[in-house]
Amino acid sequence: MFSEIINSVPFLLLLTLGAYIFGVWVRTRSHIAMLNPMLIAIPIIIAVLLVFDIEPSHYIESNRLITFMLGPCVVALGLTLYDHRVMIVRNLAAIATAVVVGSVVGVVSVVLMCRWLNLDALFEVSMAAKSVTLPIALDISQPLGGNAAITAVSVAVCGLFGGIAGPSLLRLLGIRNPVAVGAAMGSASHGIGTARAIEEGAVQGAVSGLCMGLMGVATAVVAPLLMQWLAR
Repeated sequence: MFSEIINSVPFLLLLTLGAYIFGVWVRTRSHIAMLNPMLIAIPIIIAVLLVFDIEPSHYIESNRLITFMLGPCVVALGLTLYDHRVMIVRNLAAIATAVVVGSVVGVVSVVLMCRWLNLDALFEVSMAAKSVTLPIALDISQPLGGNAAITAVSVAVCGLFGGIAGPSLLRLLGIRNPVAVGAAMGSASHGIGTARAIEEGAVQGAVSGLCMGLMGVATAVVAPLLMQWLAR
């Protein structure tokens, strides 16, 4: 009976939502920006799965509702884009440049880092799309021969780093323009960075959401070409 409850869809859904809400509560109470809710929720969920011997595949399947809701959430960003359409059109050239440069630098930096660390070529193709949202990253890396697990981890780490340190790092570099901040967050840290950008302001959130989508398209085009050009 207990095992059935632990492995049930409602319990695993509540586990995900509860762990994330707890993470939000911790960050709100502590006022520490580095305590990203996902950074808190992930270890909690992993611990529960290990303690109760729950298969990760079963956990993922049980949370398909949350995965499905990511689609409408991304589409909802269109409302913010519409509200700031005049500003976005005015800065479209700068935004497009940031996305294209970001996609090229994102791929090239991974290749150079992997070669500097003497890592296998598998890591290069698996991590090339680290700066785009996971479904697109998998569609980019797997045809190139990448490993899905490595891709997923690199995307999560990149998003968490951007969401935690992105705004502070940009302020440290003297970058305070809302459009520039939004473009940097969306281009480098996909959904997690966009969520953090929304907290910074409406303009930052709108631009970040746009750049997140454009970054996926740009990287899907740029990554295979660059990986072929940079092939060992």
